[in-house]
Amino acid sequence: MARPNAVFVCGSCGGETLKWQGQCPLCGAWNSLEQRSATRARSAAPAAAVSLAAAGARSDAAARFGSGHAELDRVLGGGVVPGSVILLGGDPGIGKSTLLLQVAAQVAATRSVLYASGEESVAQVSLRAQRLALTAATLGVVAETDLQSILALAGERRAALLVIDSIQTVQAGTAGAAAGAVSQLRECTLELVRYAKTSGTAVVIVGHVTKEGTIAGPRMLEHLVDTVLYFESEAGSRYRIVRATKNRFGAANELGFFAMTAAGLKEVKNPAAIFLSRAPQPAAGSIVTVARDGGRPLLIELQALVDRMRFGAPRRIAQGLDANRLAMLLAVANRHAALSLQEHDVFVNVVGGIQIGETASDLPVLVALASSLKSRALPAELVAFGEIGLTGEVRPVAWGDERLREAQAQGFRVAVVPRDNAPRKPPEGLTVLGVAGVAEALEAAFAGSRP
Repeated sequence: MARPNAVFVCGSCGGETLKWQGQCPLCGAWNSLEQRSATRARSAAPAAAVSLAAAGARSDAAARFGSGHAELDRVLGGGVVPGSVILLGGDPGIGKSTLLLQVAAQVAATRSVLYASGEESVAQVSLRAQRLALTAATLGVVAETDLQSILALAGERRAALLVIDSIQTVQAGTAGAAAGAVSQLRECTLELVRYAKTSGTAVVIVGHVTKEGTIAGPRMLEHLVDTVLYFESEAGSRYRIVRATKNRFGAANELGFFAMTAAGLKEVKNPAAIFLSRAPQPAAGSIVTVARDGGRPLLIELQALVDRMRFGAPRRIAQGLDANRLAMLLAVANRHAALSLQEHDVFVNVVGGIQIGETASDLPVLVALASSLKSRALPAELVAFGEIGLTGEVRPVAWGDERLREAQAQGFRVAVVPRDNAPRKPPEGLTVLGVAGVAEALEAAFAGSRP
C-alpha cells in the first residue's frame, strides 16, 4: 500500500508546500507550517445545483432579524442574516461578551437562542445577566468546549442564533490538537460554517486578538466567515466603536457607536456629540471637519499645535492621521501659503481617538496649523473640508452635499469647502464659501476670527 504523501500547510495564508521551512514562502510568516496528509476524500455523489430563482425565493422567506441594537444592525447591513457566520474581535475587556449577551437576550424574546461559553460557567453568565438587568428566561446558556456537543444542543433547540464565546476555547475531536491551535481554529470554524449554511442558524463567533490588533489564528478565518467585526476603543474612553471590515450582506467599513455604562453597552444616537465636546471659548489650532467614515458623515474636531523647536530636528507627530500626509501638507503650506514651519514642532490630533483615512481632512488640518502658528482662534461656527493637491489647489471630495447638510443640522453657520463642492443652493442658515487654492482658503477661514 502506497504511503500517503505529506504536505505542509501555512496557518496564516493556507498555502501548501512539499517540505517544511521555517518561513512560509507565500506570505512570509515564521513557524506557521503544519504537516498534513495530501490525500483528500472524494465525494460519493455529485452536488445538486439549485436554480438562482429558487434560491432567491428561499432567501426572501428567510428575512433578516434585528439584534435589538439599531447601531449593530446598521453595521450588519440591516440586521442578522439567517445562516450567516459573524466573527467579532476586540481587545480583552472591551465588551464583546457583554454586547453579545445583550443581543442574545433581546433575540431570545422572539426566537430560540443558544449562548455557548467556554470561558465562564453558567452561574457566572447568569451573574453578568443580572448585573445588566437582562430578563431572558428563554435564553439557553451552556458552558461547553466540545463543538459537537454544542452543535447537537443547538440542533435540538432549533436555535435561530448561536453564540460561541470564544472560538479559541472550543475544540473538535477530529482535529486532534489542543484548543486554540491553528488546526483547531480552522476545523472548528469550518464546522460552524457548514452547520450555519445547512441549518439556517446565524452563528456569532468571538475571537481573541493579537498584540498587533488582528484576530488570533490563521488569516483564512476571516475569509471563511461572512462578516468580520472589530471592537475598537481609545484607552480610558467609555465609548466603543464596532467596525465592519468585511460584510457579504452589507457595506464594509460601516461604524456603530456604543457607550459602556453600568447597565452594559448603550447605543449612541448622535455620534457627533462624542467628538464635539469643545472648550467653552474658541482656542487657536482647533477646527471642526466633516469626515465620512462608513456610511455616515461625522463631525470631528481637529487640533493642531505649532511650537518653536527647542533642540534637534523638528518633530512631526500625527494622532489619527497619516503622518506622511501631514508632511506633504507642511510642504504645500510652505510653498503656496507662506507658512514656514521648518523650525517648529508640529502636533496634530483627532479628538475622540478615531482614525481619519480620507483626504477631506487636508484643508482643516492646514487651517488649524495656520491658526496655531498665528495664535488666532477660528470662529466656533466654522467647519471645513477638502483635499489639497501638491500645486496648492483645493480639490473636491465625495459626498459634499451630505457633509454640508450634517454640518447645518449640528448648528454650524459657515463652511469653507472646495469650489466644486459649493452647491448652488446651500442648506438654509449655512454660508458656504467655495475656495480654489490654499491662500484663498486661509483668507476665508480667518475672516471674522479673533486676533
